[in-house]
Amino acid sequence: MTAVKTSPDLTSRLVNRILAIKPLYNLAKHQARQMMIKRAEKIGVPWNKEVEALKARDWESDLAEVQNPQLSYPEYYFRPFHAYEAGNLDWEPALELEVAACTVHAGIWRDAGAQGDAKLRQSYHDILKAQIPHQPQDILDMGCSVGLSTFALQKIYPQAKITGLDLSPYFLAVAHYREQQHNCKINWVHAPAESTGLSDASFDLVSIFLMCHELPQSATKEIFTEARRLLRPGGHLAIMDMNPKSEIYTQMPPYILTLLKSTEPYLDEYFALDIEQTLIEAGFNPPTITRNTPRHRTVIAQMSG
Repeated sequence: MTAVKTSPDLTSRLVNRILAIKPLYNLAKHQARQMMIKRAEKIGVPWNKEVEALKARDWESDLAEVQNPQLSYPEYYFRPFHAYEAGNLDWEPALELEVAACTVHAGIWRDAGAQGDAKLRQSYHDILKAQIPHQPQDILDMGCSVGLSTFALQKIYPQAKITGLDLSPYFLAVAHYREQQHNCKINWVHAPAESTGLSDASFDLVSIFLMCHELPQSATKEIFTEARRLLRPGGHLAIMDMNPKSEIYTQMPPYILTLLKSTEPYLDEYFALDIEQTLIEAGFNPPTITRNTPRHRTVIAQMSG
């Protein structure tokens, strides 16, 4: 397939200039947000009700339980993500993530509606179970966010000990709260995926779900190296993320792609990444790459040697 165009055309440059004007960017962001909330309510996702209920809680004990106050954040993490000015370092994205995931992923398949997110995760898990013959006993969910991917892994591997790791203490606080509702025990770790502080060779599976497209290439390479350190001999690294070769992106109008990139500051770097070669250079065997939705792929690499 043809590669995604990364050099902006005239329309894209115009959109970029408009978005560079702060009041216009804020207006566009507000309008996009309102459209998403309306879409959520239309497909049966009670955005306002769910978010207001979460906002009404006192989150201080959950935050204190998971936060590492000594942690130093990498510079790239301070960029705005998903139209949140503070990126992932705030309560708003943490409290809205679950309903946002249901809303965004509703459009992956026609008529999937609010079940699109669950269907996306199931498509990933089907590939995991088909390509990883032995049930992993120790699993690390890198970039676990509010725990959606973590609890899903716990459901398909109920016998496994699972660790969820993320850079946002706000996301982890929500995950810690949700753990009680899922009636399971997860080890939550507030640390950068590049330098987790976890023991060598302590996991059979490292899973990365929808994180790599939010990273500069330098961070991705460091994270793959760290994943290899954490895996036992024969262990697997599994990555589910956007598929740069999907026709959804290769045929997307340039100005629409520009708007998408305005909420994903490292998308160009992700689209340009040779993920197969990067994994091999990090010490993995050549990976399998499987299309699991019209716009996502699952990459599975086993430790070499």
